[in-house]
Amino acid sequence: MDPTQRSVLPNGIRVVTEAMPQVRTAAIGLWIGAGSRHEAVEVHGISHFLEHLFFKGTHRRSALAIAQAVDALGGQMNAFTDKEHTCIHVKVLAGHLPPIVELMADMLLNSSFDPAAIERERQVITEEIKMYEDSPDAMVQDLIAQTIWDGHPLGRPVIGTRKTVSRLRRADFARYIEERYRPDNALVAVAGDVEHQAVTELIARHLGQWNGCADARETLQPLLTPTVAIRSKEIEQVHLCMATRGCSAAHEDRYVLAVLDNLLGGGMSSRLFQEIREKRGLVYSIASYPASYREGGLSIIYAAMSPENGPEVVRLILEEIAGLFGPLDEAELARAKESLKGSIMLPLESTDSRMSKLAGSELYHGRQIDLDEILGRIDAVDAAAVQRMVSEIFAPGQMAMAAIGPFGAHGTPRGPLERAFVRSLGVLER
Repeated sequence: MDPTQRSVLPNGIRVVTEAMPQVRTAAIGLWIGAGSRHEAVEVHGISHFLEHLFFKGTHRRSALAIAQAVDALGGQMNAFTDKEHTCIHVKVLAGHLPPIVELMADMLLNSSFDPAAIERERQVITEEIKMYEDSPDAMVQDLIAQTIWDGHPLGRPVIGTRKTVSRLRRADFARYIEERYRPDNALVAVAGDVEHQAVTELIARHLGQWNGCADARETLQPLLTPTVAIRSKEIEQVHLCMATRGCSAAHEDRYVLAVLDNLLGGGMSSRLFQEIREKRGLVYSIASYPASYREGGLSIIYAAMSPENGPEVVRLILEEIAGLFGPLDEAELARAKESLKGSIMLPLESTDSRMSKLAGSELYHGRQIDLDEILGRIDAVDAAAVQRMVSEIFAPGQMAMAAIGPFGAHGTPRGPLERAFVRSLGVLER
């Protein structure tokens, strides 16, 4: 019998489960199609703010009572918001799943959104934004998305800005819930020592009376803006991202891109790591990775280095990219594929990672992609496919760069360091 099963409740909620009888725990995730991608500019950051508010009390439970209820069951509850989804998730002993589902349903459907709690959480999120602004390695990831996807919703940071967060009001949250928090826009994924029918009945009992339909949103593929963005910050290193076109989450070439990124900068034997860190000692951190969404994706290279090494690091990165156009060694390709398979498979020993995989397959593919299929698709990637991908994503006029570091005032490329960064990529700063 297939350990993964799927049901759809009459109100539209999808329920996917994976039975793992060898464990005693269960991980449950309530996924809503509400992320920064879906926000109007004037309410930027509302998805993330709302995620916080679900933990701040319902009409019959205080925030403390919610926390105590989870602790009393030995559970671990958290939530996150990304560009396309919000997820509330809990890991708990499987026998405690019924009270956890009741609690999650209460948080989702009966949150009070007390004005005083909203103001307190606004301050918390403002502090979170300040913490984020003190993390240039995180900031540069958002800056590259804003740079290469200029003007597209996928280019906006999930957390919002101090300005947009400061003006969100209770009526905005109510309106956004009405638009996005509907059962046909919801998925419940559960992995662990569970039985599908029992889980489905449990979800129906607590969420079956939830109704309504989410607003349809037009989806547009983001266009590339190949330029350079430089932001000045008084720190010791330059944090740099270079990006080009990647693949959407459901694209047939996503495995080819994953192999290519692994070969270029995915591990200790990758080309970037060996040439720039091990051979030359110019960086501590350097990596490449794909970022994939429903409408599009990126292939991103990240590095952090001393300012004086920045232009040389960029030059070497571009040399390694140019080298990808040449013949590909079969042993190197095989190593990259095995490394990629390990990075995918090794985390899947836990119920929470299996729950996330269940959700990802359902949300982006509408079916469960089993592990054998994933491994088979990776094994099928050959040198010709990788070199075709190289020629497509590294074609001229597609690459952008973002850098945060101790540049001149306003990040303008007036000094020699800034000009060297701009010249190194061969494009003009916007």
